[in-house]
Amino acid sequence: MWPCLGIHALLIVTITLSPVTATSRSENDVPGEDEYPPLWDLAHENLLDFPVKDNKIVIDAWNYQERLGVYKTLLNSSAKYFSAFGPQNTGNILWGLPLQHGWQFRTGRLADPSGETSCGYEDGDLLCQSVRSWWSCMNYYLSVIPFLGAVEAGLFGQLPFEVEILPPEEQKDDFCYSVADCWSRMPKLMDDWKAFFEYLLSTEHKAMSPATFSSLKLDDALGLMWKAHVTSIFYALPKFQDSLKYLSDPEANFAEDWANAVDFLGATYFHTDLPTVNKFQAFLPPRILVEGDVLPFISDFSPQQNEVLVSLKALHEANKLTGGLLLKVWQKAMSTEAGRKIGQKLIESLISSQKLDLVGI
Repeated sequence: MWPCLGIHALLIVTITLSPVTATSRSENDVPGEDEYPPLWDLAHENLLDFPVKDNKIVIDAWNYQERLGVYKTLLNSSAKYFSAFGPQNTGNILWGLPLQHGWQFRTGRLADPSGETSCGYEDGDLLCQSVRSWWSCMNYYLSVIPFLGAVEAGLFGQLPFEVEILPPEEQKDDFCYSVADCWSRMPKLMDDWKAFFEYLLSTEHKAMSPATFSSLKLDDALGLMWKAHVTSIFYALPKFQDSLKYLSDPEANFAEDWANAVDFLGATYFHTDLPTVNKFQAFLPPRILVEGDVLPFISDFSPQQNEVLVSLKALHEANKLTGGLLLKVWQKAMSTEAGRKIGQKLIESLISSQKLDLVGI
């Protein structure tokens, strides 16, 4: 039974993930402007670009451009550790976070879904991120928390000021606003993000020669990052379950399907560099799902976008039907580097329409 179930799990998840596999790329692949999140060029470059008040660096994480600045400081400060993996910091595995956030902004998912305010809309404050947005609240745990973990780990060196995050107008108890505050409320989550950034810092001292700045091993870095990422989702999901009520049924279902898929993605140590994530995001829905959208027949979505939504739903339902057993089997199959290579082979086989060789799986 178990071998068959393992194969079944691998096949289901492989079909789900197949569109995200990137083609091989050369070191000469230099990204164009449209490959970055919207307004990336206008975001703050480093921490001291943010306003300083009462000897504190103050960040408004409910403004899209300022939250984007949080990401940009992370990308800039960690760039040297990923210099061997692509030109112009394209190989940095932190790109998945701001690119996802940019997709959320571009598709209107950060605006007030209740319609009671103009937050996030063109005829109001376009850069406003609504605390009623499920996507915006979930993303807080994948932007502010990693950022504060990096501050605590020392990624930015010795800062002359403390960092303070401004609270939203509602639901203040669902978030934390400083290193000390977050540490007291969710030490395990802060520990996981701190461990990832401490690993980056540790590789600098292990470099074998002056010509090689970092001894970073990509598999190790991805493992630590995905562990923290999945923990962020684990903490955030129960907090914002009520926010789903503001969404249409199709959008709410997609949101939950997407959160479920993150666990499967994380187990594969999915590469979250700039080129890979950009290729992947082309298959995500280009707008918010509304009542009347029926899968896989959404006319203004591409066939691939419809297929991805169907696959995510099937994966989520299969995992629920098995009481989470499907995820556990997949995680076990992906628990070694050899296992992850098998997963990648399955994906490549499906993409190229080759026959699958399941012997030995």
